[in-house]
Amino acid sequence: MPAAIAHDPATRTWLLTTRRTGYALRIDERGVPRHLHWGGPLTLAQAVSLPLAGTKWRSSFEGLAAAEEELTVDGGNRYGPPALRVRFADGTRALTWQADGHEQPDPATLLLHFTDPHYPLRTTLGYRVHPDTDVIERWTALTHTGKADDILVLRADSATLSLPPRDHYRLSHAVGLWAAETQLKREPLPFGETVLTSRTGTTSHQAQPWAILDAGDANEGWADETQGQVWSAALAWSGSWQLTLHRTPDNRLSLSAGAGHDAVTVALRPGETHTTPPVLALYTPAGGFGGLSRAWHAHLRAKVLPHADETRPVLYNSWEATGFSVTLENQSRLAAHAAALGVELFVMDDGWFGARRDDHAGLGDWAPYPGAFPAGLRPLADEVHRLGMAFGLWVEPEMVNPDSDLYRARPDWVLHFPHRARTELRNQLVLNFARPDVAEWAHSRLTRLVAENDVDYLKWDMNRPFSEAGWPDEPSGRGDRLWFDYVRNYHSVLDRLRADHPRLRIEACSGGGGRVDPAVLARTDQVWVSDNTDAADRLVIQQGYTQVYPVRTMAAWVTDVPNQQTGRSIPLRFRFHSAMSGVLGVGGDLTRWQPAELKEAEQLIAEYKAVRHVVQHGDLFRLRPPGDLQSVSAVQYVTPEAAETVAFGWLPQPRFGLRPAPLRLAGLDRDARYRDTRTGELHYGAALAERGLDLQLPSEDWASTMVHLIRT
Repeated sequence: MPAAIAHDPATRTWLLTTRRTGYALRIDERGVPRHLHWGGPLTLAQAVSLPLAGTKWRSSFEGLAAAEEELTVDGGNRYGPPALRVRFADGTRALTWQADGHEQPDPATLLLHFTDPHYPLRTTLGYRVHPDTDVIERWTALTHTGKADDILVLRADSATLSLPPRDHYRLSHAVGLWAAETQLKREPLPFGETVLTSRTGTTSHQAQPWAILDAGDANEGWADETQGQVWSAALAWSGSWQLTLHRTPDNRLSLSAGAGHDAVTVALRPGETHTTPPVLALYTPAGGFGGLSRAWHAHLRAKVLPHADETRPVLYNSWEATGFSVTLENQSRLAAHAAALGVELFVMDDGWFGARRDDHAGLGDWAPYPGAFPAGLRPLADEVHRLGMAFGLWVEPEMVNPDSDLYRARPDWVLHFPHRARTELRNQLVLNFARPDVAEWAHSRLTRLVAENDVDYLKWDMNRPFSEAGWPDEPSGRGDRLWFDYVRNYHSVLDRLRADHPRLRIEACSGGGGRVDPAVLARTDQVWVSDNTDAADRLVIQQGYTQVYPVRTMAAWVTDVPNQQTGRSIPLRFRFHSAMSGVLGVGGDLTRWQPAELKEAEQLIAEYKAVRHVVQHGDLFRLRPPGDLQSVSAVQYVTPEAAETVAFGWLPQPRFGLRPAPLRLAGLDRDARYRDTRTGELHYGAALAERGLDLQLPSEDWASTMVHLIRT
């Protein structure tokens, strides 16, 4: 395999090579880092032969296109959206590139340095390749090299990524709301600027910090789930963010991605460096959207997830059973029921601490409520462990109720502006994690809570976005840095907790899927994808989630009916099969389940345990996406070397008593035979791929099935 990073000094051309792709850039005669190629593999000689785009101007009214630069800046004849905008002390905004050498700290990392010829600003473009995957990481670092006057950074994206010219482009992204997250949208990309963003302080329920692009022209049509080339990018940042796509009339396309939203600035002091979070870029030359997803999943499992090889346990969560009314007695009773079903991790949700009898009080006072736990939490933890399960707790460390001992003692610790009301959402305010003392307090409380109560698992929640995001007594007077330092301290507390307690596992939650990104996945073990546990809605949410993020991180529960969010009643088997296609959990009131329901649940949990290694670690194939309720939807998981496969099928409302067409499976060894573990039937892989598998769904509403095939 060629070197991961190659350089031609004569032309100042750089070539980055991954397993199946190539990425090339050149520093032109003016010192500007110019984009050459992002697509299939090239040799260095081939990269050198590529011409720079835009060397001849169409007219004096056209400027340097964003798609031509590695980081679009504000200055000169640039009229597209700038990824880097600064204002110097004398009011000058324009930035001029001047190449200032490069470094390679290791064979897979490249740092390109640039200086401004007059002002004290050093810009470093960072690149990292992963030769065993096709992901390329990019970031930017800005250093104030002077001794006086701040430099105001108005916008600092991590990178500008450029796609090759095509006749048409299409954008895939996720939209949503609370309890309706990650709904996949796929639509033609308009000309001009398209901005995807979050201004909430988190990644948000409304959008996700990733974008997927495919292209069409006379030579190649649009991609689909199984074929076509696809480009994508995901920002590893857990706060507000912005992705800007710029399509020009001559069909050039760029994507700039970075932390912070519009109007959030950073004052860079002399000697300081501001480093952006990495944006992960992935191109797949074939395999369509399904191939792209599998490539993302493989990279995140191999390079990002902290315990990727672990198989996640079956979880029980007490929220829907008891709400805020938790006691030692009712939690112990639920734990006994859960253990009898085969559950491996028991999590007590909200209501166990302080004066927390409802959502009006107690947040911030992380001590057990004596009326419910007179001897503390240790008796419950011991009972859960005696039953053979791990013990988990729900926490919301970033929040405080005004009716709490913490807020009465430290009202200055919340996000706020002077002379402005403090907006309460869900009767709570946001603690200012940008403050070192707040982050230290959170770490101290949590690490002691885990140690004193033998806690194995934390569900870390965040149930509202930012408002009045100010810090009036911030020592440097540069309050906008709060948006960045908050996220860095949130990450730091997670990192410190893991270092303190190596066996601790953490679930990320923000009212469901309000904060998900590669940086969160690097610090947690699974994600609560949505507060909506309706089994049919979850199929749609899970389809969007798995476009980028792996099934191994996707927590899904079986809860009671009528469903709390939708009011819909769906049979227990369908609810289980929906949740079993991710990381299975149970969240109903088991004390009210009938004996037949408990018996069926015990059987289905056992069936899940027999196949979860395939579901959580196998390759995902989305065979039939969820559509209207009269259509079959199906997913399939295949282990490495195609030794085993698991397929789930769902048909909410069959029409006219017709049997659905056979389900054509993917990823199997065509010459091998596979045994159905339920029926004992043998099937050739080629027959399963060509004719398909009869799902044998019953002719009734809310029909579902799981099929497990093992190569003989």
